[in-house]
Amino acid sequence: MPQVVAERTVRLDAATAFELSQTTGNFRLKWDPFIHSQHFEGGATQAAKGVRTRTRSRMGLLMVSEYVSYVPGRNVGMKMVTGPWFFEQFGGGWRFSEHDGGTRLVWKYTFSCRPGWLRWLAHPVGEWLLGREIERRISAFATACGDEALIAEMLSISDAG
Repeated sequence: MPQVVAERTVRLDAATAFELSQTTGNFRLKWDPFIHSQHFEGGATQAAKGVRTRTRSRMGLLMVSEYVSYVPGRNVGMKMVTGPWFFEQFGGGWRFSEHDGGTRLVWKYTFSCRPGWLRWLAHPVGEWLLGREIERRISAFATACGDEALIAEMLSISDAG
Protein backbone atom coordinates (compact mmCIF):
# COMPACT_ATOMS: atom_id res chain seq x y z
CA MET A 1 0.00 0.00 0.00
CA PRO A 2 1.23 3.51 -0.73
CA GLN A 3 2.40 5.65 2.17
CA VAL A 4 3.12 9.35 2.59
CA VAL A 5 5.29 10.68 5.41
CA ALA A 6 5.97 14.16 6.78
CA GLU A 7 8.50 15.03 9.47
CA ARG A 8 9.32 18.13 11.50
CA THR A 9 11.10 19.06 14.70
CA VAL A 10 9.45 21.58 17.00
CA ARG A 11 10.67 23.39 20.12
CA LEU A 12 7.94 22.05 22.37
CA ASP A 13 7.98 19.05 24.67
CA ALA A 14 6.39 15.86 23.37
CA ALA A 15 3.58 15.77 25.96
CA THR A 16 2.42 19.30 25.09
CA ALA A 17 2.81 18.76 21.33
CA PHE A 18 0.76 15.57 21.59
CA GLU A 19 -1.92 17.34 23.62
CA LEU A 20 -2.14 20.08 20.98
CA SER A 21 -2.46 17.48 18.23
CA GLN A 22 -5.45 15.93 19.97
CA THR A 23 -7.45 19.10 20.55
CA THR A 24 -11.02 19.05 19.27
CA GLY A 25 -13.90 21.37 18.47
CA ASN A 26 -13.38 25.01 17.61
CA PHE A 27 -9.91 25.01 19.16
CA ARG A 28 -8.74 22.39 16.66
CA LEU A 29 -9.75 24.70 13.82
CA LYS A 30 -7.18 27.24 15.05
CA TRP A 31 -4.32 25.11 13.83
CA ASP A 32 -5.61 22.28 11.59
CA PRO A 33 -6.14 23.39 7.96
CA PHE A 34 -7.58 20.00 6.98
CA ILE A 35 -10.60 19.82 9.27
CA HIS A 36 -13.91 21.60 8.79
CA SER A 37 -15.56 19.77 11.70
CA GLN A 38 -14.81 16.82 13.94
CA HIS A 39 -16.54 15.14 16.85
CA PHE A 40 -16.45 11.90 18.81
CA GLU A 41 -19.10 9.26 18.24
CA GLY A 42 -20.87 6.84 20.54
CA GLY A 43 -20.97 9.16 23.55
CA ALA A 44 -17.17 9.39 23.85
CA THR A 45 -15.86 12.64 25.30
CA GLN A 46 -12.15 12.11 24.70
CA ALA A 47 -9.78 10.19 22.49
CA ALA A 48 -8.80 6.63 23.44
CA LYS A 49 -8.17 3.33 21.73
CA GLY A 50 -11.45 2.12 20.19
CA VAL A 51 -13.06 5.59 20.12
CA ARG A 52 -14.49 6.71 16.80
CA THR A 53 -14.46 10.19 15.35
CA ARG A 54 -16.49 11.73 12.54
CA THR A 55 -14.43 14.19 10.52
CA ARG A 56 -15.47 16.42 7.64
CA SER A 57 -12.58 17.91 5.69
CA ARG A 58 -12.59 21.46 4.37
CA MET A 59 -13.01 19.86 0.93
CA GLY A 60 -16.31 18.35 2.13
CA LEU A 61 -15.14 14.73 2.40
CA LEU A 62 -16.51 12.75 5.35
CA MET A 63 -14.68 9.97 7.22
CA VAL A 64 -15.43 7.98 10.34
CA SER A 65 -12.21 6.70 11.86
CA GLU A 66 -11.31 4.65 14.89
CA TYR A 67 -8.31 5.03 17.17
CA VAL A 68 -6.29 1.81 16.98
CA SER A 69 -3.58 3.15 19.29
CA TYR A 70 -3.47 6.03 21.73
CA VAL A 71 -0.39 6.57 23.89
CA PRO A 72 -0.40 10.13 25.28
CA GLY A 73 2.81 11.99 24.62
CA ARG A 74 4.06 9.34 22.18
CA ASN A 75 1.74 8.26 19.39
CA VAL A 76 -1.73 7.98 17.99
CA GLY A 77 -2.97 5.72 15.22
CA MET A 78 -6.29 5.54 13.41
CA LYS A 79 -7.99 3.55 10.70
CA MET A 80 -10.86 4.47 8.44
CA VAL A 81 -14.15 2.76 9.27
CA THR A 82 -16.13 4.53 6.55
CA GLY A 83 -15.01 7.21 4.18
CA PRO A 84 -14.84 8.49 0.64
CA TRP A 85 -15.73 5.88 -1.96
CA PHE A 86 -12.28 5.99 -3.56
CA PHE A 87 -10.47 4.72 -0.43
CA GLU A 88 -10.53 0.98 0.05
CA GLN A 89 -8.37 1.43 3.15
CA PHE A 90 -6.92 4.43 4.94
CA GLY A 91 -4.89 4.72 8.12
CA GLY A 92 -2.76 7.31 9.79
CA GLY A 93 -0.23 7.49 12.56
CA TRP A 94 1.36 10.44 14.32
CA ARG A 95 4.51 9.88 16.43
CA PHE A 96 6.06 12.29 18.91
CA SER A 97 9.55 11.70 20.32
CA GLU A 98 11.82 13.86 22.44
CA HIS A 99 14.63 15.19 20.25
CA ASP A 100 17.35 17.76 20.90
CA GLY A 101 15.37 19.75 23.47
CA GLY A 102 12.17 19.58 21.44
CA THR A 103 10.00 17.00 19.72
CA ARG A 104 10.42 15.10 16.49
CA LEU A 105 7.10 14.67 14.68
CA VAL A 106 6.63 11.85 12.19
CA TRP A 107 3.21 11.66 10.58
CA LYS A 108 2.24 8.90 8.13
CA TYR A 109 -0.80 8.07 6.04
CA THR A 110 -1.19 4.67 4.39
CA PHE A 111 -3.95 4.04 1.88
CA SER A 112 -5.32 1.88 -0.89
CA CYS A 113 -7.65 3.12 -3.61
CA ARG A 114 -10.46 1.51 -5.52
CA PRO A 115 -11.39 0.32 -8.01
CA GLY A 116 -8.47 -2.08 -8.11
CA TRP A 117 -8.06 -1.91 -11.88
CA LEU A 118 -7.38 1.85 -11.59
CA ARG A 119 -4.75 1.70 -8.83
CA TRP A 120 -1.93 2.13 -11.35
CA LEU A 121 -3.18 5.71 -11.71
CA ALA A 122 -5.01 6.34 -8.43
CA HIS A 123 -2.09 5.46 -6.16
CA PRO A 124 0.42 7.93 -7.66
CA VAL A 125 -2.25 10.64 -7.74
CA GLY A 126 -3.18 9.80 -4.13
CA GLU A 127 0.48 9.95 -3.06
CA TRP A 128 0.80 13.38 -4.64
CA LEU A 129 -2.45 14.76 -3.17
CA LEU A 130 -2.05 13.22 0.28
CA GLY A 131 1.63 14.16 0.29
CA ARG A 132 0.71 17.80 -0.24
CA GLU A 133 -2.03 17.61 2.38
CA ILE A 134 0.11 15.98 5.08
CA GLU A 135 2.90 18.53 4.45
CA ARG A 136 0.43 21.39 4.71
CA ARG A 137 -1.06 19.95 7.87
CA ILE A 138 2.22 19.22 9.68
CA SER A 139 3.57 22.65 8.70
CA ALA A 140 0.51 24.33 10.23
CA PHE A 141 0.93 22.16 13.32
CA ALA A 142 4.63 23.05 13.64
CA THR A 143 3.73 26.74 13.39
CA ALA A 144 1.07 26.27 16.08
CA CYS A 145 3.66 24.58 18.33
CA GLY A 146 5.66 27.82 18.22
CA ASP A 147 2.67 30.04 19.00
CA GLU A 148 3.05 30.79 22.71
CA ALA A 149 -0.40 32.39 23.01
CA LEU A 150 -2.08 29.38 21.40
CA ILE A 151 -0.22 26.94 23.67
CA ALA A 152 -1.12 29.02 26.75
CA GLU A 153 -4.78 29.04 25.67
CA MET A 154 -4.75 25.26 25.19
CA LEU A 155 -3.15 24.71 28.60
CA SER A 156 -5.66 27.00 30.31
CA ILE A 157 -8.53 25.09 28.70
CA SER A 158 -7.11 21.72 29.77
CA ASP A 159 -6.47 23.03 33.31
CA ALA A 160 -10.07 24.29 33.53
CA GLY A 161 -11.51 21.02 32.22
